[in-house]
Amino acid sequence: MLDHRSTGSSRQDFRNQSPPQCVRGVMSHMDEQLTTSAGTRRTGRVVRPDFDAFYRSSWDEIYRPLAVTLQDADLAREAVDEGMVRAYRRWRHVRSYRNQEGWVYRVALNWAISQKRKTGREVSVPAVHEDGAHQDIPVDLYRALSKLRIDYRAVVVLRYLLDWSEAEIARALSIRPGTVKSRLHRALEVMRKEMS
Repeated sequence: MLDHRSTGSSRQDFRNQSPPQCVRGVMSHMDEQLTTSAGTRRTGRVVRPDFDAFYRSSWDEIYRPLAVTLQDADLAREAVDEGMVRAYRRWRHVRSYRNQEGWVYRVALNWAISQKRKTGREVSVPAVHEDGAHQDIPVDLYRALSKLRIDYRAVVVLRYLLDWSEAEIARALSIRPGTVKSRLHRALEVMRKEMS
């Protein structure tokens, strides 16, 4: 497993924190919308108490592999926040999913890819370990990962850094298990050439 370290002097551990302001803002806004004109709650935070626990336990676990996949720590943070906001909005459904973290990862990854396309955001590969998200990855492996297309990199990160099964990856990324296998095979070929 990877160990997330902030770029500052102290370790930033999101597991023990409440959702950041952007997520709290959406939560408050949605709670207000769910209050009837008589002032009584129909639903709202009452049906989402487990979201806070999910957020605290999962944010870092989603951020770290996403930062490695995107190779952009700032974009990964924004993407995880966006994924969490969307999970909160759909929490009644998302909480019943077998792999809630996988759902948020996929939403965050898709959002980040969309943002890169919209803004033309090209990120040069940061100096290894610069953003703190991939401290445990050997330099040569990190450089080899940077040579992969993002869809291939996502599969490699989920399989080998998070130790997800091919079936879990397929479900999380909404692709067929055969696609996972072929992407892994091709990605490993590229990485072997890069590392030799």
